[in-house]
Amino acid sequence: MADFFDDLETRSADEREAALFGALPGQVAHAKAASPYFAALLAEVDADGVVDRASLARLPVTRKSDLIDLQGTAPPFGGMLAVPPGELARLFVSPGPIYDVEPHGRDPWRTARALFASGLRKGDVVQNCFAYHFTPAGSMFESGAHAVGCAVIPAGTGNSEQQAGVIQHLRPKGYIGTPDFLKIILDKAQETGADVSSLKIGHVTGGAFTPSLRDHYAERGVTVYQSYGTADLGLIAYETPARAGLVVDEKVIVEIVRPGTGDPVPVGEVGEVVVTSFCRAYPLIRFATGDLSALLPGVSPCGRTNIRLRGWMGRADQTTKVKGMFIHPRQIAEILRRHPELGRARLVVGRAGDNDTMTLRCEAAGVASPGLPDAVAATLHAVCNLKGAVELCPPDTLPNDGKVIDDTRA
Repeated sequence: MADFFDDLETRSADEREAALFGALPGQVAHAKAASPYFAALLAEVDADGVVDRASLARLPVTRKSDLIDLQGTAPPFGGMLAVPPGELARLFVSPGPIYDVEPHGRDPWRTARALFASGLRKGDVVQNCFAYHFTPAGSMFESGAHAVGCAVIPAGTGNSEQQAGVIQHLRPKGYIGTPDFLKIILDKAQETGADVSSLKIGHVTGGAFTPSLRDHYAERGVTVYQSYGTADLGLIAYETPARAGLVVDEKVIVEIVRPGTGDPVPVGEVGEVVVTSFCRAYPLIRFATGDLSALLPGVSPCGRTNIRLRGWMGRADQTTKVKGMFIHPRQIAEILRRHPELGRARLVVGRAGDNDTMTLRCEAAGVASPGLPDAVAATLHAVCNLKGAVELCPPDTLPNDGKVIDDTRA
């Protein structure tokens, strides 16, 4: 067990699915009973029937992009909270503003698993450089570090010279924070002569962690891993020493769906990350994060057996305005629904002189009927209230990047 946080990480896929979906009906029933929002959203849903991925996929999604409006209509938490606010440990304000919550308990955001996979162990000292002011990241990773058994320096953001000096004097083994701030600290230490050689492990999130940046840190003696999560859900997935994608956390159900819909896509196809959590205080059911990713086939070489994400691959909300009218990914999904002979589609928005243009590129299986382009063009006009060209192309020729609307206008 030295290499794993607990035995949940190495159980069989069947054991994991049985445990998660065995608990799901109770969580859905709890959300309906305790949360006004989910009571209304899931009013027609039989909680006892939500027992597998197929039945879960039939439930409606709740989009993170709608939280500001939902919380404005039913302040402060959009009716999603399942306990009185006074029973929570912390209340947060994220940009937007979006109000997030932290329940009581050991490691409520479940970040300990990710920190352990990065190499942190009981007795280590870590410098937590996430903000502790209003937003949840500082608390999120401090609670996880405590669950691992680490002592935490609550450094917060900024003050790079002081950060380097604290590392010299308190000798932390680990850094927790954004990918780029670690470089700022190391550069400041080099400039001032501070000894930061105690840093051996880094855990980063909240920004782009490129292979070149990872290699740069390795050259400076710091092995850095990343994780992926949100302020609403906590940890979703995390990197391991295998460097083979991000292993999904054991306490959430992750789906990848076609942007603009709640329809799961095949393994390997890029789509939007949708997460169902088992938090009793804030029971998010099919919460669409707005982030793009894809599932990797097989299991991680590190020995953890849960499904894996390729990592963060962009934003799913590709809404754009054409000729003064908004076009949404769900409208492209509706066109495909009306023409089942089509596969993936991408609406390319461009300019011709002073005019906006639209071309819907569609993958057509087999030999397309002569009238198919005109029929799809008519559907495009009916659904979007705008005329556009239709271009048919062979299967698997559109890029597998999750992009449904490609705005090429400068």
